[in-house]
Amino acid sequence: MSTSFFEEQKEQSEIKAAIVANYFWAWAKVIMPRARAERIAYIDLFAGPGRYSDGSKSTPVLILEKAIADPVMRKMLVALFNDKDEAHARSLEAAIAALPGIEMLAHKPVVKSQEVGEEIVKMFEQMRLVPTLCFVDPWGYKGLSLRLINSVLKDWACECVFFFNYNRINMGLTNPFVVEHMNALFGDERADALRARLKGLSSQDRELAIVEELAEALREMGGKYVLPFAFTNDRGTRTTHHLIFVSKHVLGYTIMKGIMAGESSSAPQGVASFRYSPADARFPILFDLTRPLDDLAGMLLADFAGQSLRMQDIFDKHHVGKPFVEKNYRAALRQLEAAGKVQADPPATKRRKRKGEVTFAPDVRVTFPPAGR
Repeated sequence: MSTSFFEEQKEQSEIKAAIVANYFWAWAKVIMPRARAERIAYIDLFAGPGRYSDGSKSTPVLILEKAIADPVMRKMLVALFNDKDEAHARSLEAAIAALPGIEMLAHKPVVKSQEVGEEIVKMFEQMRLVPTLCFVDPWGYKGLSLRLINSVLKDWACECVFFFNYNRINMGLTNPFVVEHMNALFGDERADALRARLKGLSSQDRELAIVEELAEALREMGGKYVLPFAFTNDRGTRTTHHLIFVSKHVLGYTIMKGIMAGESSSAPQGVASFRYSPADARFPILFDLTRPLDDLAGMLLADFAGQSLRMQDIFDKHHVGKPFVEKNYRAALRQLEAAGKVQADPPATKRRKRKGEVTFAPDVRVTFPPAGR
């Protein structure tokens, strides 16, 4: 990795670190009471030096600070950090040692310096991991493979977040010199089919095709819930990379969806873009032209026609694979109720208000009209 990458933390790197650290905290609070071995783990295979030259904290430091601050987590967390750059590994060790309260952790964080490849994959494949969140953040794509992700994902409550350098992978798919790396990431047959499919596609369609094929490859190996978060260039004209989350459980997907939604740089009608674009702040009007909340209201009328369900059941059955979070469902259902298109029990007149809006609690029952009405 270029050492200049760590000289000053870019805003996008800060967003990425916040997403991972915030998810780790939310995930750990769910898993810790259920962990039979009374341990949870955080693994970062491309950990970097710990801090940027401007003093900004990288993901490992943020994770350990959360562990130190929590009396339960500090007893349970096992942390493994790796960076093949020996200087980065030593710098990270120093940054960890300097953390106030680091001695309170029951398990001393381990820092290694080795290349991510076959040896690490085999080690994970042969282990039965405690509940683990694994972060894989390579500079390009070397070391990132379906086998690596599956070697972690295979065990109970184990999840993975990885950096997907779209620019380099987009170019790599048609580069005969990196066929092995691309095949490791997509699988041989899928990579070959994708190369053929990409011919003649527009740049936007190429991105959709590549990310969709990766998601399908992850699902095939057991990662049922896949959620990508895109980052664009400074002009907002082109995707540069994605942060991709993969889980076997819908609860993890739902929690991460809420965190990624909160870090999105635009949210037309309150619906998150699941994208961070530096251009959004400069050109906000351009990002308010669509009406996604209206789309959700129409979907609900069509998908639940003739049915009567609780609001929570509507959300649970409908949101996977869509950009909407729970507050969007409440807003859409309020909109439909106010327009007389659905019936709610109890009705709005008997529900309390919060911040000027009628609440829509999880147990409110919604009755949808039959199709065509």
